[in-house]
Amino acid sequence: MKKVSVIGAGTAGLAAAVRLQTEGYDVHLYEKNSKIGGKMFQINEEGYRFDVGPTIVMTPDIYNEVFEYAGRDPKDYIPMQKLDPMIGVTYRDGKKFNLSNDFVELIKLLEEESEEDTSGFIKYMSNIYERYLVAKNKILNRSYRSLGEFINPKSLLDIYRLKTFDNAYNEMGKFIKNDYLKKMFAFQTLYIGISPHSGPSLYNMIPMLEMFYGIWHIKGGMYSMAKGMADLFEELGGTIHLNAPVEEILIEDKEAKGIRVNGEEILSDYTMVNADFPYTMTNLIPNEKDRGKYTDKKVNNMEYSCSCFILYLGVDKAYPTEAVHTFHIADDFDRNISDIFDAGVLPEDPSIYVFNVSQVDKSLSPEDRDSLYVLVPVPELSLFDEWTEETIQNYREKVLNILTDIEPFQDIKEHIRYESIYTPKMFEENFNAYNGATFGLRPSLFQSAYFRPHNKFDYADNLYFCGSSIHPGAGVPTVLQSAKLSVEELLKDDREK
Repeated sequence: MKKVSVIGAGTAGLAAAVRLQTEGYDVHLYEKNSKIGGKMFQINEEGYRFDVGPTIVMTPDIYNEVFEYAGRDPKDYIPMQKLDPMIGVTYRDGKKFNLSNDFVELIKLLEEESEEDTSGFIKYMSNIYERYLVAKNKILNRSYRSLGEFINPKSLLDIYRLKTFDNAYNEMGKFIKNDYLKKMFAFQTLYIGISPHSGPSLYNMIPMLEMFYGIWHIKGGMYSMAKGMADLFEELGGTIHLNAPVEEILIEDKEAKGIRVNGEEILSDYTMVNADFPYTMTNLIPNEKDRGKYTDKKVNNMEYSCSCFILYLGVDKAYPTEAVHTFHIADDFDRNISDIFDAGVLPEDPSIYVFNVSQVDKSLSPEDRDSLYVLVPVPELSLFDEWTEETIQNYREKVLNILTDIEPFQDIKEHIRYESIYTPKMFEENFNAYNGATFGLRPSLFQSAYFRPHNKFDYADNLYFCGSSIHPGAGVPTVLQSAKLSVEELLKDDREK
């Protein structure tokens, strides 16, 4: 039985480990932390439970596929329920929308705002769906080993059909003129850490995926997905090693031989890496000659996604919100985006995302209390790294002050009984996120598809990568897809031996 070492028990590492164990390999999963999950982690304190990183479940079939691949019923591991409304969106002037993926209700809502823009929205949905099908079938569901596989006479037409050279915000404006509606749909590129002003227009597929496939909740929170994959992996005979930080990937003559963990060399036939790709290059492969083009300088000059400032608030009362997921958009949205991605300053008037999970899952907070997840997109550490205790407390106060002007959180300061705060520094320290970039490498035009780090490493045999900085990109469904593609690459090589 051939042995595979998997580095990192994050979302993609767990998914890859399940697939490889199902295929009959002897898989060992090494995780530096004391619990599995990576950023799909969970805080559990004083009866309050908070998902640390991802919270929004889209395209549930992709989640289910991990378990179905092993011949299991996903409902036994990740029972889901559909949310309606899917999301709420509010503006500082009091304007608000609650989006249903019941198309009749959605059209009524949009018509009340603008019949012309409702027509534009329908055209936008048709346009982006056609492009999504091209992306799904020609890019997201395949990996690359050479430029010729990406750019060739057959693929040029597909690349043209993607029409991805404009940015997401400008492209949205071709269909929707109403400022409220345009911002409501365009801001969702922040789900994967990229600005709507610079992100390729193809990422306008995100609200389309919500409308067509819904937003769901996994009972017990997103961490149930990580735990379900870990449980399945061990049921299949896999081995998880916790508190086992990998110190080096062993490479000899352009071939990965294994890993070094706590000073011990562990040999394996193949190595699958879920650790953040830029971190891996600069920390786990010390000899630059073994990395090909990914020198320290190259890695440092790559473009990174934004990061997050998150308050996890356990409160001693219930705050009824109309939606489980609510986005409170900054008054000056354009400046908010510029502060994060261009100026590299903490937004003076930030957009705020509130995840009130207790509205749908009472198991995650004490009775008659709420577990509130409050997130603000902020610059990654190469743009802003002054996260002193004073900065943290001042920004906390700013965020809470904004919340007190929003229904129903006017008295929230008086009702906080548990609190934890995550900054970009913590994403860097706890999860080895390079520059504290929560979503990994920015999915800009020239860091996407073939131009993103490959699932099979170009410069050493028997070495494969998966995760948010790897093709096809960030976001839980896409990261799960990266695990699938990386395993397929490994299987292809193994069968050819």
